[in-house]
This record gives sequence, C-alpha cells and structure tokens, in this order.
Amino acid sequence: MANAVVLFSGGLDSTTCLALAKDKGFDCHALSFNYSQRHASELKAAQAIAARHDAKHHIFPLDLGLFGGSALTDNAVAVPDYDAESNDIPITYVPARNTIFLSLALALAEVVDAQDIFLGVSAVDYSGYPDCRPEYIEAFTNMANLATKSAIDGHPVKIHTPLVHLNKAETIRLGMGLGIDYAQTVSCYQADVQGRACGACDSCFLRKKGFSEANVADPTVYI
Repeated sequence: MANAVVLFSGGLDSTTCLALAKDKGFDCHALSFNYSQRHASELKAAQAIAARHDAKHHIFPLDLGLFGGSALTDNAVAVPDYDAESNDIPITYVPARNTIFLSLALALAEVVDAQDIFLGVSAVDYSGYPDCRPEYIEAFTNMANLATKSAIDGHPVKIHTPLVHLNKAETIRLGMGLGIDYAQTVSCYQADVQGRACGACDSCFLRKKGFSEANVADPTVYI
C-alpha cells in the first residue's frame, strides 16, 4: 500500500481529502499544525477524525504567532464577519501559510516514503487566498521536484487538490458519499473550546452556504 501525506486541519475540506485518499487505497499520514492559531478545537477534531479514518496523525508545533500579520495568529486582531461586498483578501489570510505547510508536508513525505500529498484547497468557494489557486499548486510541485532527493532519485511528488474546482456543496456531497460525519469537523476561525462555531466569519459563511446548497442538514453547533 502506497503512503500519502494529507495536510489536515480537522475542517470540512481536509477531512474530505483524507477520506478520498483512504478511498483510493493510500496509507495516510495526516499532518496537522499547532501554529498559534486562535483555538485548539480544530486540533482536537483532527485527532479524533484521523483515528476514525485509521490515519497516522502528526501534530507539528510551529509558532506563526511570532510573525503575526493575521487575525488567525494575532489575538489583538479581530476576526471579521463575512463581507459579501469586499473583494479584498481578508485579514484572516496567514502570510505564506500553504507554502510553509506544503514544505513541511514535503519533508514528511520524503521521510515516510510518500510520493503523494493531498491538500484541500478550493479556488471556487474561498476567501481569495492566493495560495489556493491551481497555478500556485503547479508552481510548488515544480519547485518540489527540483528540490528533493526523492525526486532526483526518480520518485517525484504529486500534489493532489481534488477539491480545487468544487464548490462547498459539491465537496459536501462528495464527502457524504464517502460516509463522512461532518459533525466532527471544525471549520470556524474562532471556535470556542467546545468546538462551537461563531456563525459569522468567512469560513462559517461558506460552510453554511455549502450545506444549504447541498440540501444537507448542517450538523455544525453554533454559539
């Protein structure tokens, strides 16, 4: 059985990616980050979901709070409510986050002999983050296969983004077909210690919209 690394937050998208990778027959290493995000509820969710899907779970400590620059890593910056009128990249953008996360996933992939990395980005229902676009993934893949011993030895890495062209409703329908219990997932940018969602941030808006458009009852517990 081939190994795969799944970047895994414990949210709706990454859980769908984990279930897809398992469905494709991969032995999964779920990689989560304790990066000084606003709450630990997503890591608790990730741990429980990884166990349910029989994935090896790795939690990597990474203090992006030292840099700040984002409402997700600086408690002095408020998480804004979803703003349908704004075309700006919101302050919840974490500078270079996917580049940092993918670099560490690439390192883990070399160690565990995995040629496949799964990432749950979408360029459809998203907040406009530049590191969620297909051209970014293509560029990172090219770099990765120039920069690793594994690739030079004839084992190039492939970065799978199975949700990149799906909206949230399509992702939810896909996950329901894989038997995912989305009640376990935490997507909110500022969930409380019990994992309850705020219902107002970008992530909550897109999640609620997805369940509504998929005609699936939203299992999220809101504050």
